[in-house]
Amino acid sequence: MIAAIIQARFGSSRLPGKVLKEINGRPMLSYMLERVSASNGVDKVVVATSVAPDDDHIVEFCKKEKILYYRGSLEDVLDRYYQTAKKINCDVVVRVTADCPLIDPQVIDTIIDVYKDNTYDFVANTSPPEGFTFPEGMDTEVFSFEALRKAWLEAKKPSEREHVTFYFWQNPQLFSIFRYDLSENLSGYRLTVDYPEDFEVIESLITNLYSRKQSFAITMKDIITFLDIHPEIKGKNSGFLPNKGWQSSFAKDKKAGF
Repeated sequence: MIAAIIQARFGSSRLPGKVLKEINGRPMLSYMLERVSASNGVDKVVVATSVAPDDDHIVEFCKKEKILYYRGSLEDVLDRYYQTAKKINCDVVVRVTADCPLIDPQVIDTIIDVYKDNTYDFVANTSPPEGFTFPEGMDTEVFSFEALRKAWLEAKKPSEREHVTFYFWQNPQLFSIFRYDLSENLSGYRLTVDYPEDFEVIESLITNLYSRKQSFAITMKDIITFLDIHPEIKGKNSGFLPNKGWQSSFAKDKKAGF
């Protein structure tokens, strides 16, 4: 069974409550769930949040919408993922994060198909901290439960516990890894939500594109085309560097003596 586990938390230093911020009367997480659920390759969708009091808001949303959820460690996200995957008894994990509300179901299916058609432990369309060709916000990682369990047992550094797949990337000799790239580099398009400017871009995209098509029918190509036509929207968040969270994690590693 293939399960998409959506990593979600309410707290955010730069944009508190971002995953439940509303766009056209709907929480951002609602759009994310709709689009992930439209993936043909995903059998089950579950939200993995934390036991932090702030995340009661996410649990309330999941209960109201009858969404499967699991609560685990705030800081040890690797453990949260492992416990979630173990609880729902899945064989394969699709890791996506709740700050990517416009993730394309077709992109998810492509990464799943590459995983299924080969013998890799881990397939992704992103890599830390740079080198990817997809827009940030289309991040999809697929890996076996056994690979997740190995990382859960062996990972020691704070960065490896906070970032679920970092142990894979840091130990390519232990895992069979494949990064799926586009023929065209689209990494200059930022479709994730970390800053208020990011939210403005996503809000503009949803407001303009959702009126034309069913939400799950909006593709990455549709989004790129719209942003090319409207450079004033694309430029709102173009100055932010990707994966800033990695830098703070490396600092934690150093402080912990690694």
